[in-house]
Amino acid sequence: QVQLVESGGGLVQAGGSLRLSCVASGGIFGFNVMGWYRQVPGKEREQVAVITGNGGANYADSVEGRFTISRDNSKNTVTLQMNSLKPEDAAVYYCNARNPFSGRTFWGQGTQVTVSS
Repeated sequence: QVQLVESGGGLVQAGGSLRLSCVASGGIFGFNVMGWYRQVPGKEREQVAVITGNGGANYADSVEGRFTISRDNSKNTVTLQMNSLKPEDAAVYYCNARNPFSGRTFWGQGTQVTVSS
């Protein structure tokens, strides 16, 4: 079982920056593919960025060049640096861990990001 705890959400003006962090406990962190997803009311949860155990990252087209995902396997932490935020980036952001061997997936409780125009 993997537990994920997010932090760092909040209110920011358009053009500003926020840094989200997710600390994992349980499991073997370095094996997991870690990711950030977001969801707004009435819409499906969408993938924002994912990073493999060896640091390979992929981003949604909508955030490419503005967001950066990183991980510190020694601290069981994955971070999402969000720059040049837009009102459409506002959502609840969720940390995700996926074991690539078993396929098991775990979610954090979510953290709210609000971007004012």
